[in-house]
Amino acid sequence: MKKFLFLILSFILLPVFADETNILPSQTGIVENVQYVDLEDGVTQTKQVIQVKLSSGGFKGETIELDNMLTGNPYYDIKLKKNTKVILHAEDNGEGVEFSIEDVKRSGNLIWLSLIFCGLLIYVGRKKGLYSLISIGLTVLLITNILSPLILFGINPILATIMICIASTAITMYLVGGFNAKSTSAIIGAVLSLTFAGILSFITMHTAHLTGFNSENSMFLYSAHPELDFIHLAISTMILATLGAVMDVAMSIASTINEIYEVDNTKSIKELFKSGMNVGRDIIGTMANTLILVYLGGSLPLVLLAGNIDLQKFINLNQVVTEIASALIGSIAIVICVPFTAIAASEMIKKFHKKI
Repeated sequence: MKKFLFLILSFILLPVFADETNILPSQTGIVENVQYVDLEDGVTQTKQVIQVKLSSGGFKGETIELDNMLTGNPYYDIKLKKNTKVILHAEDNGEGVEFSIEDVKRSGNLIWLSLIFCGLLIYVGRKKGLYSLISIGLTVLLITNILSPLILFGINPILATIMICIASTAITMYLVGGFNAKSTSAIIGAVLSLTFAGILSFITMHTAHLTGFNSENSMFLYSAHPELDFIHLAISTMILATLGAVMDVAMSIASTINEIYEVDNTKSIKELFKSGMNVGRDIIGTMANTLILVYLGGSLPLVLLAGNIDLQKFINLNQVVTEIASALIGSIAIVICVPFTAIAASEMIKKFHKKI
């Protein structure tokens, strides 16, 4: 098992597919000066004429002047001020490099938030926290370095996602819980639950005639890769969104049963199963509620929009049905994970406690 895990980790760290592109890398800069210019072009518009000092790339140190159009739509407008750090799009037009404003540079905020998270995780969790941090990093690598290239390469998104979920679950459980019956039973419970969620997602997507286009990101992806199966991609999204919560429930049930057996190894499989189910019933309420709130929080603009649209029309919108179905399928996966893991853990911990 250790050799198998080592092979998985080695494969993650290798480049999966070469990315050959002629697009110039983006550059960063700092706004040194901003001037507003009003334009009359059918409708009143405002233009920002800005001076940006490049802080990266081959033109580092140079100051360039750019136009930044303001349309009045806050979704698209990028209002810049002096000393604002910006990301610049660079394009070689054959005669030289042209720059344009891409967006504000915000990655600095993510860095200090990540440092706080990592520090607290290690401080509170100690060794387990460190292993958890490693598993998070490996899961991200699995998704970005393997899952995404596989889907873009033409592999069925559902199959690729299930493979990645199994690998992520195994890595996380064995890193955090160790190579033992507890972790193995948690993996079994999580994988069975995810498989059930995948089947349920497949049936829902086809019977509800959902399109898979539930956000602007889907439309942008369609523009770049129209060959992708967006229905299967939406199913994969549902499965992947459920992974974290299901792993949490599976490990909680398996750990509880393992601790009970450590205290009293005379308990029968039936008694261990009953104890696991009792704990699972307490977990179900909070975990399912957490998942529903995550989806509601992410769809709050849609919820607010409901007051301006006929309820029957609103509840049958493609995006609304997709979001509600995702939340319900994730909650169902959490509920079904409890008996799956309780059965696997009570059997394996009782029979193979010292063999694995």
